[in-house]
Amino acid sequence: MTDISKKSNEDLVKTIDSKREELRALRFDIAGSAKKNTKATMLARKEIARSLTEVNARKKVAA
Repeated sequence: MTDISKKSNEDLVKTIDSKREELRALRFDIAGSAKKNTKATMLARKEIARSLTEVNARKKVAA
């Protein structure tokens, strides 16, 4: 895992978008019984949360 605090805002937004797309695909796979690994959804959700937390913290500092 890369250090989130060192990423630029653009990289964080790209990470959030890609993880949300990955999470959507994982949910469809699990619902369709194509995948059994439910831990991947938890990891994707945590990565989204970490990135959003960093983005919001930067917005508060800038304001």
